[in-house]
Amino acid sequence: MSMSDRGTWGSRVGFVLAGAGSAVGLGNIWGFPTRVGENGGAAFVLVYLVCVIFICLPIMIAELAIGRRTQSDPVGAYAKLRPGTRWWMAGGLGVAAGFGVLSFYSVVAGWALAYIWFSASGAVSGDAVESATFFTDFTSHAPSSLFFTFVMLAATAGIILGGIRAGIERVSKLLMPVLAILLIVLAWHASTLPGAAEGLAYYLKPDFSKMMSFGALNAALGQAFFSLSLGLGTMLVYGSYLTKREGIAKSAIMVVALDTSLALLAGFVIFPSGFSIPGFDPTSTGPGLIFMVLPRLFATLPGGQFFGAAFFILLALAALTSAISLLEVPVAHFIDSHGWSRKRAVVIVTTATFALAVPSALAMGASSFFSDLPGIGMDFQSLMITVWNDFALPIGGLITAIFVGYVWRIDSALEELLAEQAWFPNPKLWGWMVRYACPLAIFVIIFMNIRSMIV
Repeated sequence: MSMSDRGTWGSRVGFVLAGAGSAVGLGNIWGFPTRVGENGGAAFVLVYLVCVIFICLPIMIAELAIGRRTQSDPVGAYAKLRPGTRWWMAGGLGVAAGFGVLSFYSVVAGWALAYIWFSASGAVSGDAVESATFFTDFTSHAPSSLFFTFVMLAATAGIILGGIRAGIERVSKLLMPVLAILLIVLAWHASTLPGAAEGLAYYLKPDFSKMMSFGALNAALGQAFFSLSLGLGTMLVYGSYLTKREGIAKSAIMVVALDTSLALLAGFVIFPSGFSIPGFDPTSTGPGLIFMVLPRLFATLPGGQFFGAAFFILLALAALTSAISLLEVPVAHFIDSHGWSRKRAVVIVTTATFALAVPSALAMGASSFFSDLPGIGMDFQSLMITVWNDFALPIGGLITAIFVGYVWRIDSALEELLAEQAWFPNPKLWGWMVRYACPLAIFVIIFMNIRSMIV
C-alpha cells in the first residue's frame, strides 16, 4: 500500500495538534495536578520536566522514526524492519493495548459526557453525600453507562472514518484550540474563588524534601510516560503518516511542549477550585475528585452551572482527542496488514471495543460479578487499568527502546531522523538515552508497579 493510499498529515501543525491531542487526556486533567500536590509541588514539576525531556522525548522520537521509516502499523513496522522474526509481536502488543485501553477509557469518557448535562441542568447538588450518591446511582445504572459509552465510541469512529486529513487532522485543529481556551477560561475563573490563593500555594510551593524521594521520581516517570501516550503504538502510527520533509525532532518537541503546558495549566483549575470547598482533600484522585468533589463546587457558585458544563466539555474533548488515537492504532493495523477498507476496519474494531467496554461499564455496581471479580479482589475496570496502563504500556516502551537501541540500532534510526538534512540536536546523547537511560527508567516503573501489587 502506498503512502498516498494510507494518507499523510497535511501540515506539521496538523500533526502536532493531533499528537498533542493523543497525549492530552483525562489523566492530564486530574492525574497530573494530583501527583504534583502529593510529591512536593513545584519541585515535582522540575523532576517531571527532566523525565519528559530525557526519558520520554527520546522514546517518542524512536516511535516516530520507526513509523515514518516503515509507513506501516505497529505489527507491519516491526515485521518490515526485522522480517522473518518474532519482533512483529512487539507491534501486536501496541495494537492490543490501543484496543484494551480504549475499552475502559471510553466508559470514563462517557461519564464526562453525561456530566455536561448534569452540570448544565443543575442535577448535582452542593451536598457532599448527595453528590457522591448521585455519582454512584448513575454509574450503577447499566443503560445510562452503556449509552454514554456507545455515544463516545460512535463519535470517535465517525471522526476516524474521515481518514487522516479530513478526519483526525481537521478535528484536532478544531478541538485542541477549543480545549486550550476552555482551560485558560476555567483557570482564570478558578483564580477568583475564595480558596484560590491557598490552592495555588499548595500547587506551586516547592517541597524539596519530597523531590529527592524515590517515590516522587517513580511518580514523575510514570505520569510523564503515560501522559505522552508512549508504548501504545499511537506515536508510531501517527509517525507513519509523516512525510520526509517534516523533521521528527522539531515535531516531537512541539507535541511534548504542548502536552506539558496543558497539563501544567490543569493544575491552575483543579487546586484553586478544590481548595474553595470546605474539607477538600488535595490528594483525592480520579473519579472521586472529578465526579463527586468538583460538581459540588459548581453547584454552589454563581454561574456554576455554566462553568461546570464548561469543565466537563473540556474533559469530554480531552478524552475524545485521546480516544481518536487509541482507535486509530488497531484500525491502521487492519488496513495495513490485512488490506481492509477504512470503513470496514472502523466498524469492526469499534464494535469489538464496545463489546469489551461492556464489563467495564457494568463494573461500578451495575453487575455484582464485574464489580467484584471472584478470586481477583478488584472490579473489571480496575483490572483492565492495571493490565494495560500499569504493565502493557511501560513494557511496550521498554521494547521500543531495546529494539531501536540494539536491534534496528541507533545508526539506522539516525539515518531516518537526519533525512532531508533535518534538524536534530545531539544525536549521540539521544542514542545514549535510548540504549541505557530509557530502558533503566522504564524498568524501574515496571518494578515499582509489581512491588505495589505485592505489598
